[in-house]
Amino acid sequence: MKACIDIGGTKVAVSLNTGAGLDLVARRAEPTAKEGSNDALARQVIRMVDEACREAGIEPSTVRRAGVSSAGPFVLRGGLVELAAPNICGGLAGPERGLPNSWMTALLEAPLRQRFDEVRVENDCVAALEAERRWGALQGYEHCAYVTWSTGVGVGLCVDGRVLRGKNGNAGHAGHMFVSDNSDALCGCGNVGDVEALVAGNAVARRFGADAATLMQRAKAGDAAAEATVRELCRVMGRAMYNLVATLDLQRISLGGSVFWHNRDYVLPMLSHEVHSRFPALTEGSELVPAGLQDRVGDYAALALLV
Repeated sequence: MKACIDIGGTKVAVSLNTGAGLDLVARRAEPTAKEGSNDALARQVIRMVDEACREAGIEPSTVRRAGVSSAGPFVLRGGLVELAAPNICGGLAGPERGLPNSWMTALLEAPLRQRFDEVRVENDCVAALEAERRWGALQGYEHCAYVTWSTGVGVGLCVDGRVLRGKNGNAGHAGHMFVSDNSDALCGCGNVGDVEALVAGNAVARRFGADAATLMQRAKAGDAAAEATVRELCRVMGRAMYNLVATLDLQRISLGGSVFWHNRDYVLPMLSHEVHSRFPALTEGSELVPAGLQDRVGDYAALALLV
């Protein structure tokens, strides 16, 4: 029996896998804990797993393995992962960012290891990349990426068949690439004008006075101002993916995340145009596709860590 844990800037989801294929049971989701001491998130995860066990009629103490797909970046302290996630830790950018804590990191792996015998923590996009390569739209691809456009912007990277992780497991944090000197775009990490600060779901509401879902609805209904705003969001996001293709010579990028997924038919042509309208020697033979695991990619990401 395995605990599958998906931690994002907006919500935490947990489910259980009995070892029977891709079956996930007793799934539950809650808003991500962001108040109290900086072990609040880890305590929330443990409580949710134990509640899922009781719902499934399973003795919690028998669930000893946990796969954790989590928003990052990560900080390693004593070899154990803590989160320095801009949409969770309010101490990174300070009170102006509006998060209800002053955490510089959120404890994660150390508390979980007190509950589970085996814990594997990976960046959520690395985990999603593994899931998409195993079961989804990236099967058979040696040079590929998974990109999420959601509360934040994240990337998992694979080149020459090898998943890239880096010194602290933070490879792929392309959402924190600088692309603008825009002074109204404060990221939770403290950067002003990086990709996430400009186009992430949490940034849209701060910058344009409407959440991403509302903005997209207005644009699709023909609101000219909203259309122009969405085109600009896609220009920034598309250029970020062009940079990935140009730098890593990728064949395919699989896309997920709530901002993308709920508007995929509308935004995918604009994103693809930004990638493929430049330097064919680098971009020819690459493609952008929706995640093969659809809106369940986060759930299966955690499971992929334990297969």
